[in-house]
Amino acid sequence: MGKVYLVGAGPGDPDLITLKGIKAIQEADVILYDRLINEKLLEYSRVSCQLIYCGKKPDHHSLSQQDINFLMVDFALQGKTVTRLKGGDPFIFGRGGEEAVHFSDNDISFEIIPGITSGAAAPAYAGIPVTHRNVSSTVTFASGVTGKDVDVEEYWKNLAAVNGTLCIYMGVKNLPDICSRLIRYGLESTTPAAVIQSGTTSHQRSVAGTLDNIAEVSKMIENPAMIVIGDVVRFREKIRWFEEESIPEHLAKI
Repeated sequence: MGKVYLVGAGPGDPDLITLKGIKAIQEADVILYDRLINEKLLEYSRVSCQLIYCGKKPDHHSLSQQDINFLMVDFALQGKTVTRLKGGDPFIFGRGGEEAVHFSDNDISFEIIPGITSGAAAPAYAGIPVTHRNVSSTVTFASGVTGKDVDVEEYWKNLAAVNGTLCIYMGVKNLPDICSRLIRYGLESTTPAAVIQSGTTSHQRSVAGTLDNIAEVSKMIENPAMIVIGDVVRFREKIRWFEEESIPEHLAKI
């Protein structure tokens, strides 16, 4: 019987993977990897390792989740060491929980190797501390896309009531609607907001504004991107350290 490692590859900078994650790549007979991982990490794999791309773009999946689950179980039953390499952290909007349940249901040995999630790393590389004493003592990770059975109005109403920093994954496409809902349910239109594209990579760029203008200011930003909302965004101008100014200054300031 083989074993499956669910590995968080981090947010994009290949140096941000854990040592344990690298070991799982080095030991793998098979690696199934996602679209958002840095492919430089695959250079740690053995020459004999089988590499399988499982990337998912909006409205297009190279493999269905069901097929991915089947492949991993099948390889493990063949006695192979399988590494499932996922962007960020496998348990934060990475479907790692679904995959782990599938392994358990099929009596497959597995191990979870956490990774740095973009909800923490992208803001850090953009100079935004998601928590800061006397400014925000809480941070909420939320999806910008809701499931079919979710009450959308109640979902955004609850998030608007959160007193702290809000980090929204997969929300750029719906940003105008997200901002209008948050304002409707109680957040001030002047609440600071930022959008960070391709965080921690050489392609990173970010813009800042407020809830009432961030959708307009961020029109030049593309996926993958992280949305950060809250007063901590104000620190960006002082402690941004990683990226060069890529957006006109008058648009980038709050």
